[in-house]
Amino acid sequence: MPDDHRTRQPGHGPGLGLGADDYLAKPFHFPELVLRIRALARRQPSARARILRANGLELDQLRRTVSREGNQLDLSVNEFGVLEALLRASPGFLSAEDLLEQVWDEQADPFTNTVTVTVGRLRRKLGDPPVITTTPGVGYRIASPPFQDEAPPPGSV
Repeated sequence: MPDDHRTRQPGHGPGLGLGADDYLAKPFHFPELVLRIRALARRQPSARARILRANGLELDQLRRTVSREGNQLDLSVNEFGVLEALLRASPGFLSAEDLLEQVWDEQADPFTNTVTVTVGRLRRKLGDPPVITTTPGVGYRIASPPFQDEAPPPGSV
């Protein structure tokens, strides 16, 4: 059956299943369209966390500062960008290509070891225990925090 405004039922549409916020069936009244647009414009954008935290790290996106266990760290623009991208993606992984795309400009050479060098410098500045882990063939991510309140295994005491 052809899919056009004469056969479609009001309120139905593939767009809703694909993430659309609203659907207006044809024929529609122009004043209703205007009211729906105004209602969408009144919605508040979803707020992003200003401060990202993990494993004793605190990254303030607004002030562009980073601290670990309360100690301020001096990071380059790219080191800050890599850490910010990894914290946003956490607990997921980001490949070197993902980081190159998100942190460097479009003229960055995709065959360079810039990401590896920057992550190495960042790891040294962040100190121990390591915060950034690497899984070969997958990418980088923020390490999971160690469990502090684990009971010792039976028979080990």
